[in-house]
Amino acid sequence: MHVPSSLQVKVKPNAREDRFAPGDDGIWLASLKAQPVDGKANEALIALVADYFKLRKQQVHLKSGASARIKRLLISS
Repeated sequence: MHVPSSLQVKVKPNAREDRFAPGDDGIWLASLKAQPVDGKANEALIALVADYFKLRKQQVHLKSGASARIKRLLISS
């Protein structure tokens, strides 16, 4: 599987289950059970992306959008 160096992700917190999938317009879609409180949703997103691409959580970084629905992630190898 090709691991991109950066991703744009549209996040939906408070979902029934954690899910991560590519979207039609190049923006990835993430549904998270975590609430958007105290950075819990951001932590859950990083863990979900790392698990999807079989990386360590330390390899996934939130570049922008910490409090926004659309976030930019950087992936280091």
